[in-house]
Amino acid sequence: MTITASLVKELRERTGSGMMECKKALVATGGDIEAAIEMMRKSGQAKAAKKASRTAAEGVIVIRFSEDGKRGTMVEVNCETDFVAKDDNFTSFANAVAECALNSGVGSVEELLSQPLHEGEETTVNTAREALISKIGENMNVRRFARFSTSVGHLASYRHGVRIGVVVELEGGDEETGKDIAMHIAASNPLCVSAEGVPAETLEKEREIFQAQALETGKPQNVVEKIVAGRVNKYLSEVTLLGQPFVKDPDVSVEKLLAGKGAKVVGFTRFEVGEGIEKKQENFADEVMAQVRG
Repeated sequence: MTITASLVKELRERTGSGMMECKKALVATGGDIEAAIEMMRKSGQAKAAKKASRTAAEGVIVIRFSEDGKRGTMVEVNCETDFVAKDDNFTSFANAVAECALNSGVGSVEELLSQPLHEGEETTVNTAREALISKIGENMNVRRFARFSTSVGHLASYRHGVRIGVVVELEGGDEETGKDIAMHIAASNPLCVSAEGVPAETLEKEREIFQAQALETGKPQNVVEKIVAGRVNKYLSEVTLLGQPFVKDPDVSVEKLLAGKGAKVVGFTRFEVGEGIEKKQENFADEVMAQVRG
């Protein structure tokens, strides 16, 4: 059977795959478009597995809230390049994953991947992910998500572009205060809300460093102790939300800002795309040439 351009075009539109892949599939199936689709779906899953080892450190953060604003979720979905992170197919998938995470009630990424991407449909999050990998040609992962709920307070959020997302739970204050605090957290990246939340082992390590530095000055022990205490206090003001100067008005601490608004931060979560992922340096020119050469 002759493989016509219109047949290739139809297969491309139905699968989203490249022209050469479509033509090869049609040749292999004797022009049977349904058989070609089935074959490409199978090979697409194989491609997804093959690409799974490739580093996906770009992507988007998506935040969703329930209609009453009492529940929320924040999701990080990764891809390999910032170019794909802007692709409509990828962003639509990420938005759908966030909606699924908000409404499904699952507790882990593994459980989330097995959920229907859209309510009432059979296609799971993972199946849709694999299909998108086949279509776009990059590894993609649903890396993590966090769920939020409040009964007495309210939730606020801020997203800086698509790469940083923050959700804050507050008691008291207003909507503007919540957004301002979320924006501050996005910019300043505090470790925790207050000094009480700093892990003891983290604080002890810092204290040891300050002690060693102060001893090198050769000053008396009582002076060294005061130096260490001062540096510990400075460290705590730098890493805790309440101790930091407010980004919009550095003359006022976040603690004083909240007090003036009659608000209290119960907790917060900050996601940044790719944080903690070791990025592999790729030579994309060499990769393209390798693909061209088969």
